[in-house]
Amino acid sequence: MKVAIVHDWLAVYAGAEKVLEQLLTLYPDADLYSIVDFLPKDERGFIRNKRVTTSFIQKMPFARSKFRHYLALMPFAIEQFDLSEYDLIISSSYAVAKGVITGPDQLHISYVHTPIRYAWDLQHQYLKESGLTRGLKGGIAKWMLHRMRLWDSRTANGANSLIANSRYISNRIWKVYRRQSTVIYPPVDVQRFDFEDRKQNYYMTASRMVPYKRIDLIVESFSMMPDKKLIVIGDGPDFAKIKAKAKPNVVLLGYQPADRLCRYMQEARAFVFAAEEDFGITPVEAQACGTPVIAFGKGGALETVRGLDDAKPTGVFFARQSVESLIDAVREFESREASISYQECRENALRFSGEIFRERFRRHVEEQQAGYLNRREVDSR
Repeated sequence: MKVAIVHDWLAVYAGAEKVLEQLLTLYPDADLYSIVDFLPKDERGFIRNKRVTTSFIQKMPFARSKFRHYLALMPFAIEQFDLSEYDLIISSSYAVAKGVITGPDQLHISYVHTPIRYAWDLQHQYLKESGLTRGLKGGIAKWMLHRMRLWDSRTANGANSLIANSRYISNRIWKVYRRQSTVIYPPVDVQRFDFEDRKQNYYMTASRMVPYKRIDLIVESFSMMPDKKLIVIGDGPDFAKIKAKAKPNVVLLGYQPADRLCRYMQEARAFVFAAEEDFGITPVEAQACGTPVIAFGKGGALETVRGLDDAKPTGVFFARQSVESLIDAVREFESREASISYQECRENALRFSGEIFRERFRRHVEEQQAGYLNRREVDSR
């Protein structure tokens, strides 16, 4: 069986790339395709230093730093990959990878991290943050996103099977594509985080400082609770703005090496998470350390954290992305902290290991292959 894996673009090692890493562990001989490949030489280990077949966008002007500006060309670019020699095509898609063209005798399985967010339900937020709500540029952007939605809907039918990275994304897939999907949670390197049941009297959060992560909300909330210490790890474009809101009980450490991040996470009284994520890796990493989570009760966190109504709770949810709601959640956590077991936090996190991901993905592929072969056999009679 000849296998091709198609990934949107290779520029950083983040959540989608951790899925790709596990796919290449399952299929080490697979050929790898991507719109662009700008991974540094010292960061190519997770793709096994494979040669990557890229699209014409790789050689476009300023592509190294501005390749996302060629979004309008990416549907055309992804369709130019000739995959006709492969038996199995796996696309790892949060933008356009699932749009590769395959034939009736090929099995195409698409792992959908999310339907392309800025073309669907987050379009208005994207246009507002980009300053594209009016004028000629705004009109062009809206038309481009309209065309992207039409293309995205059509190509959803090109895959034999869709895999969602959470029930939350499975619901989005049904909403925009009207297709059923199988949920296989993405892999988290839980073994990298050692269990620790000796906690210090501080809360922590860790994230890139961008608007949708809502670190500003966490900092504002704890600034109104001067008796509680908050440690914030991470850097990004909003760092200075968020730091200006911090009171003395809130400590912003900026970027920290992985070992220091892990130590702070292990010893925290609780990890605070305010984003609406498709899945959300850091709450799982915190629980792997034995640390409870105080999370916004929407998106993937509802699937990775067990609330106080669960028989084995691992955290507390707050209902709204507001200062009042988060403060209430912290108070509720402290009043019922004794009901949360650090060991249960660890056990809950182990559900998302790389080994479990690989086993579930392998089994799904085998089931799809068996069903595909049966259909071909019936059709040939």
